[in-house]
Formats: sequence, structure tokens, C-alpha cells
Amino acid sequence: MATMPFHLRSVVDHDGAVILDSSRNAMTILDATGAYIWQRLNRGVPLDAIVAELARDTGVDEQMVAKDVDAFMEQLKSKHLVTDLLPR
Repeated sequence: MATMPFHLRSVVDHDGAVILDSSRNAMTILDATGAYIWQRLNRGVPLDAIVAELARDTGVDEQMVAKDVDAFMEQLKSKHLVTDLLPR
């Protein structure tokens, strides 16, 4: 489970997402897959469920999706966009 800091604002559409971190005066742009994950994180969907849903929706092997999602989560964590990142 990941938690988003309260000072983040985001706009998501079918092309991707933009995340504004007002505390760091920084903006992060996500592609469509990143936005897909970001939306589900904001809804409190557990990572395992996000991985399973993304694998099903894309037809990609779940283990490969899990590896990519884990790497994406580390990128979000390094930018301070998620906290309380617990292992799956």
C-alpha cells in the first residue's frame, strides 16, 4: 500500500497525468500507463490488485508487469510522490 502526501495535486486524462508537488515546487508528467497506476493508487487499490488488473488489461505476463510496477513505484518514491511503500 502506498500513501500520497496531502500537498500533491494531479490531473489525469486518457493521455497521462501531471502531478504538482507544491512543497517542492516540482511537476511530474506520467504517460498513460503511469496515470493508470496513479489513479488506482489514489483510490487506495493495493499494488497486487493494480498489477493483476494491468496484466489482464494489457495481456502482458503478470510477473513482468509486477517488475515494471515495482520500478515505477521506486521512481515515485524517489520523487517523494508516495510514502509508506510496503512490499507486496
